[in-house]
Amino acid sequence: MPFGLPGLPLRRRGRPGSEEPGATWQRPIGLGWERPYTVRYASNLDDGPNHGAPLGGFGAGCIGRGPDGAFNLWHLDGGEHWFGTLPDCQFALFEHNGHQSKAHALATAPLRDDSRPDAPQPPLTAWSWYPASTPEQSSGTYSARYPCSSFHYENVFAARVSCEAFSPILPGDYRRTSYPVAVFRWSFSNPTDAPLDLSLLLSWRNTVGWFTNTDPAAAVHFRDDGSPEHNYVPAIGRTRGQRNRKLDAPGLKGVLLEGEQAEPLAEGQGQWCLAVPDEETLDHPGLEILRCSRWNPAGDGAEIWTPFERDGSIPDSDNDRRSADHDHASAALAVRFRLEPGQTLELPMVISWDLPVTAFASGTRILRRYTDVFGSGGNNSAAIAAEALRDWRSWRTAIDTWQAPVLGRADLPDPLRMALLNELYDLASGGSLWTAATPQDPVGRFGVLECLDYAWYESLDVRLYGSFALLQLWPELDKAVLRDFARAIPAADPTPRPIGWYFTQGRGRVEAPRKLAGATPHDLGAPNERPFDATNYTAYQDCNLWKDLASDFVLQVWRSFRLAPSGEDLHFLADCWPAAVTALRYLKQFDANNDGLPDNGGAPDQTFDDWPLQGVSAYCGALWIAALEAALAMGQRLQLELGLDTSAEQREFGGWLEQSRSNFDALLWNGEYYKIDAESGTPVVMADQLCGDFYARLLGLPPVVAEERARSSLKAVKEACFESFHGGQLGVANGLRRDGTPLDPNGTHPLEVWTGINFGLAAYYRLMGDSGTALAICSAVVHQVYTGGLQFRTPEAITAVHTFRACHYLRAMAIWALWATHTGWQAIPGAERQPIAGGEP
Repeated sequence: MPFGLPGLPLRRRGRPGSEEPGATWQRPIGLGWERPYTVRYASNLDDGPNHGAPLGGFGAGCIGRGPDGAFNLWHLDGGEHWFGTLPDCQFALFEHNGHQSKAHALATAPLRDDSRPDAPQPPLTAWSWYPASTPEQSSGTYSARYPCSSFHYENVFAARVSCEAFSPILPGDYRRTSYPVAVFRWSFSNPTDAPLDLSLLLSWRNTVGWFTNTDPAAAVHFRDDGSPEHNYVPAIGRTRGQRNRKLDAPGLKGVLLEGEQAEPLAEGQGQWCLAVPDEETLDHPGLEILRCSRWNPAGDGAEIWTPFERDGSIPDSDNDRRSADHDHASAALAVRFRLEPGQTLELPMVISWDLPVTAFASGTRILRRYTDVFGSGGNNSAAIAAEALRDWRSWRTAIDTWQAPVLGRADLPDPLRMALLNELYDLASGGSLWTAATPQDPVGRFGVLECLDYAWYESLDVRLYGSFALLQLWPELDKAVLRDFARAIPAADPTPRPIGWYFTQGRGRVEAPRKLAGATPHDLGAPNERPFDATNYTAYQDCNLWKDLASDFVLQVWRSFRLAPSGEDLHFLADCWPAAVTALRYLKQFDANNDGLPDNGGAPDQTFDDWPLQGVSAYCGALWIAALEAALAMGQRLQLELGLDTSAEQREFGGWLEQSRSNFDALLWNGEYYKIDAESGTPVVMADQLCGDFYARLLGLPPVVAEERARSSLKAVKEACFESFHGGQLGVANGLRRDGTPLDPNGTHPLEVWTGINFGLAAYYRLMGDSGTALAICSAVVHQVYTGGLQFRTPEAITAVHTFRACHYLRAMAIWALWATHTGWQAIPGAERQPIAGGEP
C-alpha cells in the first residue's frame, strides 16, 4: 500500500471491498505517529492522536473508535468528556479454512483497561490482538468520511473483511439525527477455493451508571492559562445493580445491559443493547447466533476467548443476576457461519443506548431530544435497535444522497471535500446538548461546547464562523440557538466573579458582575450549571464589556433569516428583533467620543481575548457597521411584511450608521490596510480585520469598505500573515508586522494559526474572487490537522512549534463558509425540510 504522509487522505484504486472515493481520511490500522501535535498548555486536554469519527446522534451521547480499532471516546454525559480504552468493548473474528484456525480481537493490543487503572496490566492476556500495520506491511486501513467510518482488514485473514460504521446523521432530519445508535455493516467474502468457517464476536461492558458527575459542585477553578474549569468525576467502574440478559424480539436477537433505576430516572441510568437480525431474517444456510449474557472482563478473558478461538463459539448463558460492587459484567454475541468459495455475506450489527437524562447543578435536568420519539423511561434501547436494523439501508442511502453534492465538486481538492464532511464530527462529540421539544421550543434547545477545555455552550463570537455548518444543514437548530441568545440578552445576574485574565497579568483579583441586563452574553452556560438559562459562564474576561458580541448576534440572526435553506422565517425574525435592538443600544454606550463607533477598552474585549485593543478597532468597528446595516434591513422587513412599527429604530440605527461610516476609514485606513485599532499604535497586520465587511458582502448588505480597500487589505494579510509565515505551510497567523515578523516573539494569539479564522478568511478571499488564495489557506490548515494527529479533535489554534490549543473546537466548522462562497450556497439535500414539533415522523 502506498502510505504517503501518515494520515493524509489517499485515493483507493480498485481495492476489493472498498468503495470510498478520494474524499476520505485514511490511516493504516494501528500505525504509530512519528510526530503528532502536542498540547501547548499542560493543563489543556491532550488525549493523543488515536481519534476516529464519533458514533451517535446529536445530543444523544456518542462513542468513538480510533484507527487502532479501540473504542476509546465516551461522551455519554452531556457536555462531559471521558477518554479511555475498555478492551472488552470490541469486535473479534474467528476463521477456519479446513486446515487451521485463527482468531483476533479487531484492535491492536491495549496497554491497559482505563476503567481499572490499578488492575494488573496488560488486560485480557488470553486474547489474541490484531497485528498493527508497519511502514513495510499493512494489516488494513481505517477510513472516515463523517458520519461513516470503515475498517478494511488485510493480510491477516483469508476472507475479505470490512466493517462500515455510521449513525443516521441526516441534514434536515430532526428526528433520526438525534438517535443514540451505531450501525456496523460487516461485509465478508471468500476469495479462496475452499470453504471458510467464520464467527464474528461483539463484546461490550455494562457501563450503565458510569456517566454522571459524582462531584456536583459548580465551583469555578482557573487553569494556568487563566480560563475557568469545573471538576468532572464520572462514576467509572461502578457496578452495583447492573445486570445483562438476552433479548428476543421480532426479527432480531441481542443482549440488554441494564442497571439500577431511580424514580425519577437519574443521569447515567438506562440501557445498552447489542443486536443482530435473527437467523430467519439473515437467511444464510447454517448461520447461528450465540449469546453470552455475562462474562467477567476483570480476568484474563479466557472464559470467552478459549471457546471462541477454538471454534468460534461462546458460552451460551442468560445469567441476569445483579452485580455487587467491583463486579464487572460484559456481554457478548457471536454470529457463526460458513462461506463457500466466491460467497459473500452482509451482516448488520447494532449498538444502541438509552440514557435519557442529562443532569446539571442544583438538581436541574433535561431529557434528550430522542426521547420525543422513544420515551423517557430508559428502557427503549431495544426499540432503537429494532428501528436501526429495519431502516439502516435507507439511512445509508440517504447519507450518500446528501453527501453527493460535496463529493461531486471536482473543483475542490479531495482533502477539502474530506474536511467539509469530517469537521461535522463536532456536532456529535463536542459535548452537544439537544433537549426534548416543548411548545416554546418545538425542535428542542441545542448547543455545542466551544471546546472541551473551554466547556461552555455556543460561544457567540466563535459561532460567528463556526455555525455555518449548522445553518446550511440543520437550520432550525441554528435558529434555536439564536432564540436562546435573544432570551438571554435582557436578563441580568449581578453575581460578582473574578476575571481570569487579570490573574495571568499578575494584577490580582478583579471582579465583575456575571451578566448585565442588555449585554449580549458570550455563551449559553456550562454543563455543570444550568445551560441555556445561566449564561456567561466564562470568566476569563468580563464579557459585559465585549465589543463584538452584540454585532455577532444581529448578523447571525439576519444570516439565518436570509440564508437558511428552509426559507425565510418572519416569526423567527420578529422573535429576535427586540433583543437585537437592546443589544445594539447597549453596545453604543461604549462609543466614548460620540463618533458613532464603539471603543475597545484596553483589556481584551473581543474574540481575540488575550489581545488588547484600544479605541476604535477594525475588527469590532467593521462588525458594528455590518450589524447596523443588518438591523436596518430587519426593521424594514418587519415593518413591510408584519406591520410592526420599527420606524424609530430605523432612524436611530441609520443615524449611527452614517456617523460610523464617515469615521471608520478616517480613523483606521493607513493607505494599504486597516490598522488594528485607532489608539494603541500596534504595528501589525491583523488577519481578520475585515470580518464585518465579509459578513456584509456575504449577506448582500452594503459593503463596509470600498472594494479596492478590501482587496488591498486582503493582499497585505496574504503577504504578511500567510506567505511570510513559514511559507504558507501552516496557515494564516493572526497578526504580524507588515514584513511578516512577530511584534512579540512570545505572543499568544498573534502567532497562532486559528483553524476557524483561517477557514473564515478563506471564504472572504473566495467571495472576493481569489479562489487560489482561499484554497491555499484551507489546504494548509487541513494538511496540518489531518497529518498531525488532530483529526476528529480539531483545535482552535496551532503553532509553528507543532503545538495546539483547545481541541474539539467549534469554530473549525467555518470550513462550511468556504462551501457557501465557493458554490454560491449550493443546497445540501434534505436541509430544506421543515421540522414537525416533537417526535415527527
